[in-house]
Amino acid sequence: MTAPTPNPPSGAGPDDANNNGQSGAPGQDAANRDTSPAAGLAADYAAKAGLHRTHDGRVDVLRSAGGVQGIAESILPGLLFLVTYTITRDLTVSLVAALASAAVFTVVRLVQRRPLTQALAGVVGVGISAWVANTTGKAEDFYLPGFFTNAAYIVAMVISIAVKWPVAGLLFGFIRNEGLDWRKDPARVKAYRIGTWIIVAVLVLRLVVQVPLYLLGPDGLAALATTRLIMSTPLYILGVWIAWLVTKPAPVDDGTADGAPAKG
Repeated sequence: MTAPTPNPPSGAGPDDANNNGQSGAPGQDAANRDTSPAAGLAADYAAKAGLHRTHDGRVDVLRSAGGVQGIAESILPGLLFLVTYTITRDLTVSLVAALASAAVFTVVRLVQRRPLTQALAGVVGVGISAWVANTTGKAEDFYLPGFFTNAAYIVAMVISIAVKWPVAGLLFGFIRNEGLDWRKDPARVKAYRIGTWIIVAVLVLRLVVQVPLYLLGPDGLAALATTRLIMSTPLYILGVWIAWLVTKPAPVDDGTADGAPAKG
């Protein structure tokens, strides 16, 4: 319903933020790591952004989306709202169904003793959407708050590009163990700006496709709800994955050529 955040869903643990899957002695990594206050803030942001890495240093796409359960938490409330409203044409019943599904996920996480951040965010998001739709009496307004959230992310990311602190660099820099050193390399800054533009493009595409459907009113509700499901977490994670590939650092020249060992 909303863009999973650079929040969005579950926070990465400290190991996810500080390991990169690149070669190098642990002592060297610790020695080279930026320990400035700005680096600490950026590391905290990256850790809470919900990105996870595989053992070989790549983005774990499924886990970053919150796993199967996380994807279900982001999709099911909107799906239940659409199905219930299509069948009953009763806005109140449809809103209750959406809210109930979000609440169930919260209870499930409590039972599992898993972090509640993503589930609670889902409940709040669905709650705000339900309140808006109930206030206006228009079913399509269930999806209205998501437009403003989406637009806010776009503005924030564009500003990050303009001030040369691109969000992609903050997200990926610590997973790759670059710290903030990438900011000293114009080529890396450029790569992360491009990566951030890719994520922005995904968010803009959502608005370009969905806002016209919203403006159709009840006639566009089914199409709006369907595109919202398709273009939510799955499309966002795809954009993040593409941004990860585009911002991949160039291989380090270790002095070898054509398989010949480097000269000492």
